[in-house]
Amino acid sequence: MTMQTPIYLDYHATTPCDPRVVEAMLPYFSRDFGNPASGLHIYGRRAAQAVEVAREQVAALIDANPHEVVFTSGATESNNLVIFGLTQLASPRRRIVTTAVEHKAVLEPCRALTERGYQVVVLPVERDGTVDLVAAEDAITDDTLLVTVQAANNEIGTIQPLEAIVELARRRGALVHTDAAQAVGKIPFDVRKLGIDFASISGHKLYGPKGIGALYIRTSLRRQLAPLLRGGGQEFNLRSGTPNVPGIVGFGEACRLALASMNEEALRIAALRDFLESQLTVLIPGLRINGNRSNRLPGNSSLTFPNIEADVLILNLPELALSTGSACTSGTLEPSHVLTAIGLSREEADATIRVGLGRFTTKAEIEIAAELIPAAWKRLVTAAQ
Repeated sequence: MTMQTPIYLDYHATTPCDPRVVEAMLPYFSRDFGNPASGLHIYGRRAAQAVEVAREQVAALIDANPHEVVFTSGATESNNLVIFGLTQLASPRRRIVTTAVEHKAVLEPCRALTERGYQVVVLPVERDGTVDLVAAEDAITDDTLLVTVQAANNEIGTIQPLEAIVELARRRGALVHTDAAQAVGKIPFDVRKLGIDFASISGHKLYGPKGIGALYIRTSLRRQLAPLLRGGGQEFNLRSGTPNVPGIVGFGEACRLALASMNEEALRIAALRDFLESQLTVLIPGLRINGNRSNRLPGNSSLTFPNIEADVLILNLPELALSTGSACTSGTLEPSHVLTAIGLSREEADATIRVGLGRFTTKAEIEIAAELIPAAWKRLVTAAQ
């Protein structure tokens, strides 16, 4: 079967920009092109107003106050702003607690802190990717400055028990940050109910543009962060530089759309995911589904195939756009740290494909994928015998 455009099944890496988001952005490239800092003329005021409307839209999606939303270039910058921003200010606490399945945008800053004399404790996870709460209770001590645990995993989709983590941290006076890039806009995410202090978000994970994101900062904690970028003092003196107005507007519109359709969308996508998995498990004996089956992102499916390497299978499925894991670590020769953390061997990790479904995935596309994947697997396994 030959198709001009592959079926896109890599929604965890990035999502296509919703056409309504693109439409909202267009005026800010041409007609309303002003700098928000130029408040003495109409061009600047229009841009500044658009930024504040978007700030309200982002805040509404996560139940924050608008002034608690700081715009950044994305979750990677937001993660770094929290982790390095807290540790640049004087604090007797020198312990950071995180997990073995975090995104590299958290693990790498934490690793860098060990070179500055901080103690970083990496928590183990269960076989389904859920953080070990017993280990967390032991690790979070009176010396802990920050606990950083993702909201949902970018490879296996497991949703973490953030409320339980917050409760453990509060007992010891530690702050809590979550990389919520994969969760926000896909599942309910309420900063008030969770009780978290910081949350990182990326626009391109929820059908907005790339290169824009936000950091939620609980109001009382803003002065505890030192900025990574210094200059004109934009974004409450935490992120200097001329704001990316078109990107911010698009991000805000993407959040508005997510708030309006998230629950219905999640049910539809999860049903498609479940259909695909049910078909594949029948046609591929020994197929393994990774992650927490009852508590994961609706569009996530992490599949370990028997007797075949994942990249070989993907190369033999040109009709489908699939990935082997995190797009941010693609090209590495090392197996996925997420998959090895949940107990997969290197061989099993190398045989694992991440399937990501999303807003624009159709039933017809999943029916095609459910036929193509088993056929390619069977053809390759037969040829190797």
